[in-house]
Amino acid sequence: MSDTADAATGPVLELVGARATIRLNRPKHLNRLQAEDLGELVKLFDRVEADPAIRVLVLTGTGRAFSAGYDLNSVAERAVSANEQQSAGSAFEVVVNRLEDLGVPTICRLNGGVYGGATDLALACDFRIGVDTAEMFMPAARLGLHYYSSGIKRYVTRLGVDNAKKLFLTAQKISAPEMLRIGYLTDMVALEFLDEEVDRLAAVLAGNAPQAMRGMKRAINEFARGELDQQAADQRHRDSMRGDEIKEGIKAFAEKRPPKF
Repeated sequence: MSDTADAATGPVLELVGARATIRLNRPKHLNRLQAEDLGELVKLFDRVEADPAIRVLVLTGTGRAFSAGYDLNSVAERAVSANEQQSAGSAFEVVVNRLEDLGVPTICRLNGGVYGGATDLALACDFRIGVDTAEMFMPAARLGLHYYSSGIKRYVTRLGVDNAKKLFLTAQKISAPEMLRIGYLTDMVALEFLDEEVDRLAAVLAGNAPQAMRGMKRAINEFARGELDQQAADQRHRDSMRGDEIKEGIKAFAEKRPPKF
C-alpha cells in the first residue's frame, strides 16, 4: 500500500477484491480529522457494511502518522460558544462506536504515530498492526478534557483498568513495544513488513464465514461491554447450525480444501 503524501482530502475508500481500505488523507497535518470527515467516515462505514462482497476493512493513514486525532480548533470553538450544541467529543464518539460495531472484521494499519481521539479510533478496530517506530498518547488530562464515556470504557475493557489509568491520567507518550506489551497492538512489525502482515491477516479474515464472524464479533463486543443479548446470540447459534455456511465449511473440511463462503 502506498503511503505517498497525496493532496489533502477527506477519507479515501479503495476497493480491491473482498477488501476495503479507508485511508485518512491529510498527511501534512498528520491526518488530523476535521468536522466534515466525521460524517464522511460514517457514510463509508455504511457503504462497506452494505456491500456483501466486502469481507474485511483496513483503516490506515497517508504519510508518516496514522492520525493526530480530532481537530483541537473545533473543540476550542465549542468550548467558548455561548450556544448549546453537539460537542466535538459526542460527534467523534458516534464515528468510533459505529466503527467498533461494524459487521465486517476490521484491521487498523498503524503506519505511524497515533494521538488523541485517533487512539480510540484505532482501538475500535478488531486488530491493530503497527510499525515498530509507532508511538501513542492520550492528552485529555493535559488539555482539561473529560473524555467521552464509551471511549474510556473501550480502554478499560480492551486494555485493563491499570493501563487505562496510566494512559488517561498521566497523558504520557508510550512507544510501540509498550503498545504491544499492554495489548494495544495486536502485532508489531518493521515498516518493510507492514503490508505483508496486514495482507496476511486480511486474507485470513476474508476467507472465513462472514455471517458467523459477524455474529461472534457482536457477541464478543456485547460481552466486553456487559451488554450481551443472550437470546439473540443463542438464536444466531441455532441458525448457524442449519445455515449454508456450516454446510460448506464441513464439506470443505471433509474434502481438505479451503471453504468458499
